[in-house]
Amino acid sequence: MFVAVFFTQACTATKQAGGGTAASSTKKAMLRALEWQEAHPIVEKSTKDWTNGAYYTGVAKAHQATGDAEFLKALQAMARKNEWQTYIRINSADDVAISYAYLYLAALGDKDANLAPTEDFIKKHLAYQQEQKRNKPLWWWCDALFMAPPVFTVLAKRNHDPVLLDEMYRHYKETYDLLYDKEEHLFARDDRFLWTGASTDKKEQNGKKIFWSRGNGWVLGGLALILQDMPKDYAHRPFFEQLFQEMATKVKALQQPDGMWTTSLLSPESYDHTETSGSGFFTYGIAWGINNGLLNSTDFKPVVAKAWPALLKMQKPDGMVGFVQNIGFDPRPATADSWQNYGTGAFLLAGSEVLKMK
Repeated sequence: MFVAVFFTQACTATKQAGGGTAASSTKKAMLRALEWQEAHPIVEKSTKDWTNGAYYTGVAKAHQATGDAEFLKALQAMARKNEWQTYIRINSADDVAISYAYLYLAALGDKDANLAPTEDFIKKHLAYQQEQKRNKPLWWWCDALFMAPPVFTVLAKRNHDPVLLDEMYRHYKETYDLLYDKEEHLFARDDRFLWTGASTDKKEQNGKKIFWSRGNGWVLGGLALILQDMPKDYAHRPFFEQLFQEMATKVKALQQPDGMWTTSLLSPESYDHTETSGSGFFTYGIAWGINNGLLNSTDFKPVVAKAWPALLKMQKPDGMVGFVQNIGFDPRPATADSWQNYGTGAFLLAGSEVLKMK
């Protein structure tokens, strides 16, 4: 059933994408992004690390949306090179993000798929918190909500494992309780950016709270991935749907005139440019919400109608996706020549849902 669902979605999306100049140009832009990124690999710590995890999640969704063999070949080459392994830090959600692509390939029936390393990592990851008796969440930074929970959700679905889904919810809720600002409907990146009322609280120059674009993009994009594979009747699904809708509504209000979002969401004046990675994840999340009936089309389609053309402007003719903020944990500048593989992943995610829109 799991494999059939993936194949059905891919074929349906391909038919929808097959007609029209706009769909054709979107797919071509996605293929150019893939070709450039594959020709310019970048390794932060490992080919199994979170940067590649985010990139190949985008590649997986691009293949699912288009059925194009180039995306599949890139996924298969990566998985074989990595020997289906995760990265090494069992205490970090980041190091299982690459497994989203492995799970996708396994669902397509890849004869070489080996999910044993992924399952072993998850067991050790969950045990780590209990063994260390830590007094903070296992997923203590908001980026983690993109890295691990979608993998947990897909694996729980594949293995018919409601306990794993409950574990995902438990750890997710701990992070939410710590970092989610219920007034702003945005996530602090980690506890260094919480407002306590003290004079030492971190603030933007305009006096507002610091909410990092890509950090919140990780969360909104991750929610779309989670909800895609979460059972409709799961007891805690309403929590995730409400959070998704609250964040999407806030993000909609923060879109800039050029269609993008700035690195510091409440302080557009901090830098004189918008940024691609956060904008890509926001575009993906909102487009997914429209396509899956969680966001009102009349209200939210104009957001995507501005955002996707703006993202296309960030792509150079050779396929490189620029204006991507470098690796970090708070708002920083970017340039037309700054790129990272996760920025390409966000671009591909956004395109994958734009293709499905009528």
